[in-house]
Amino acid sequence: MDPVLLMLVAGLVGLAIGVAGMLAFRASEAQRRARLDSDEPVLPKGAADVLSVVGRAYVIVDGIDGVVRASPAAYAFGLVRGHTIVHSELLDLTARVRRDGVIEERQLELPRGPLGQGTIIVHARIAALGEEYILILADDRTEITRTEEIRNDFVANVSHELKTPVGAISLLAEALDDAASDEVAVRRFAQRMHKESGRLSALVQDIIELSRLQGTDVVRRGKAVNINAVIAEAVDRNKLPAESKQIDIVVGGKIDAPVYGDPDLLMTAFRNLIDNAIRYSPDGTRVGVGLRSRDGLAQISVTDQGLGITPEEQERIFERFYRIDAARSRQTGGTGLGLSIVKHVVSNHGGEVTVWSQQGQGSTFTVRLPEMETADDDGAGPAASVTAGAVQESRHESAGNDKGSSVQNQGVKA
Repeated sequence: MDPVLLMLVAGLVGLAIGVAGMLAFRASEAQRRARLDSDEPVLPKGAADVLSVVGRAYVIVDGIDGVVRASPAAYAFGLVRGHTIVHSELLDLTARVRRDGVIEERQLELPRGPLGQGTIIVHARIAALGEEYILILADDRTEITRTEEIRNDFVANVSHELKTPVGAISLLAEALDDAASDEVAVRRFAQRMHKESGRLSALVQDIIELSRLQGTDVVRRGKAVNINAVIAEAVDRNKLPAESKQIDIVVGGKIDAPVYGDPDLLMTAFRNLIDNAIRYSPDGTRVGVGLRSRDGLAQISVTDQGLGITPEEQERIFERFYRIDAARSRQTGGTGLGLSIVKHVVSNHGGEVTVWSQQGQGSTFTVRLPEMETADDDGAGPAASVTAGAVQESRHESAGNDKGSSVQNQGVKA
């Protein structure tokens, strides 16, 4: 056979084989893409539109718990990492839904991240989505749950605190009834009942004030407040308890610029501060109240000559119902809410309250409130501008300097 013809036939056969191989490869690729397309997750019609407006974090998983789709919030909450559900509690719930076909709803406390002890509380609702998928809806309830816990603790504390004076009054009433023929005993029991009823009244009043200030919107209902007049009224309301202990209340300094807020709440806060200083000061001493303006802040310092507060107790004195000395508080009639009320009022007005104290040298409580830079013609209204940011800038001031300056203004010996 002619070699040339043989080479030509071999070339044609090779070309045919190459074309057949290329066609087979293209057919194989087409089939593979078809299989991949057929395996691509397809959500039920309308599900994506509903999930986009549901307002909750969501995760959609397939039959082997692989994440098909997840919202940004689900990643932010730490529920999903990559294409995997992080928490075993959620996987257990999805398995139960897949097995039983019922909707599961649970509140879970989950780790916020792989490190640390931070947690997040989510309300999870897991349900079947179509025939193949499982939908996980999650709502962050961390702040709501913590607020409820604080409220429950407050109610429990109030109940506990009310039991003491109520129980004492009940016992004293029984003793009074048994000693009806003993005039001296009747007088003694009557005096103790009067003291316990006064304590009960003070506790109820403090609880009412604390509830009222928490429900007051200072931003909307506030106005320009002359802080000098507020301090004068707070001092006037403490004259009787001061006179009963022969304590002089000395006021020094003046604040020219007004502050924006609620005058009644501010008066309550400063009345409690002065009352606290009187309660814990020895008889025949002085309580100093110093006023000054500095760096756009109205600064009010209340100084006593009491026993002082330890550094450990200074961190807790603004907690509700916390008392440094429970036995002494019973003698002075303190409720443990006064400083908590002060902290809430000052915080609601964009300010801060700090304490300086040393054992045997008394204590100084300093309140800083932002002054109004400008005011409307009538001197009131939320349009007034305040230098609230100055509060943060003043946090690094020395509390000892505050004490020294306020005491010098008042002529009070520290």
